[in-house]
Amino acid sequence: MTQSAISIRGLEKTYANGKRALGGIDLEIPRGSIFGLLGPNGAGKSTMINILAGLVNKTAGKASIWGFDIDEHPRNAKVSIGIVPQEILFDAFFTPFETLELQAGLYGVPKAKRRTMEILKAVRLEDKAHTYSRTLSGGMKRRLLVAKALVHNPPVLVLDEPTAGVDIELRQQLWDYVRELHAGGTTVVLTTHYLEEAEALCDRIAIIDQGLVVANDDTRTLLATAQDKMLIVTFDSDVGTIPEGLGETVELRGTRSLAITYDKSKTQAGGILQKLGAAGLNVVDVSTQEADLEDVFLKLTRHAA
Repeated sequence: MTQSAISIRGLEKTYANGKRALGGIDLEIPRGSIFGLLGPNGAGKSTMINILAGLVNKTAGKASIWGFDIDEHPRNAKVSIGIVPQEILFDAFFTPFETLELQAGLYGVPKAKRRTMEILKAVRLEDKAHTYSRTLSGGMKRRLLVAKALVHNPPVLVLDEPTAGVDIELRQQLWDYVRELHAGGTTVVLTTHYLEEAEALCDRIAIIDQGLVVANDDTRTLLATAQDKMLIVTFDSDVGTIPEGLGETVELRGTRSLAITYDKSKTQAGGILQKLGAAGLNVVDVSTQEADLEDVFLKLTRHAA
């Protein structure tokens, strides 16, 4: 199917106090993708997600989930999406089994079609199925939130900062499970402040800033827009005078190494090395470092003071 998993056109939100959270968002999230939604705090990401979830009323524009308009077919739209929120919210006196059963009931899933134990096993909580949720570790609670979002088998799963404040091991476990869901056909939308995660997981990324989409492309193309590259050069003796015109910035590391940042669209590494040789500096080692998603993100969201 060529239809988008999520389609957003001219989405606006202005709160009663006059704060404009979304200034006209246009976004198409392809079916079957892992889509990264990035932006600084206050950019409008959570507002957009809450509109899709039916928790916030939009001011203008249109949005559809799995082909269902959120205004014309709100029930079908809600059933088509599962959302894992940033906050850990559920009744501490319910067990994971009871939590999922209640959630399934709220979505109208018949008892015969509920997959409570199957889902708990998938998120590695089957041994805690009948333990009070308040006794779970932070990582287990995160996994329970993912399980809650899956009870109605939605084709679209939104993960809003799912690894905020969790340890590296749990983060890896969550991403392994996300990859399994994606391999099974689930479209995944991810918001995260860990840019290396988005770079490793997402096949397409949109960056939102001040309520507007400032970038939207496949990850490789987006990374290619970063022109800065770093050349780290080590010499056989201490560096005395640093030659001029090597790059945009030159940093002395120790006494025998230079870290040279340059625009690869304007300068070639070979030219820099020639200048170093002409200055009498004998190179013994060279390494390069490409720009990453963080560089792209900062470039697009940096505002003039």
